[in-house]
Amino acid sequence: MICTVYKSRRKADTYLFVEKRDDFTSVPEALMEMFGPPHLVMLVPLSKRTSLAMADIEKVKNELKDKGFYLQLPPPKANLLEEHKLSLGIDKYAL
Repeated sequence: MICTVYKSRRKADTYLFVEKRDDFTSVPEALMEMFGPPHLVMLVPLSKRTSLAMADIEKVKNELKDKGFYLQLPPPKANLLEEHKLSLGIDKYAL
């Protein structure tokens, strides 16, 4: 299985995987509007890979088969100050 990966020009670190190059028929119109004009990044032979950098390869394969596309969103930003306070046992509401 080969898929095509596109990067969003509107949303940072957001990627859209589709089964065929330039075929967005299975992607909901509202998602395409949010995503903006897709920018081709690469073609990926999923059958020859065991992993992907930022996505679960099995989830990508399943969603491509079931929905015809996979949307990769950036990971949520960590609040390092809050994580540090929690590790020290400081209650954020104590102040």
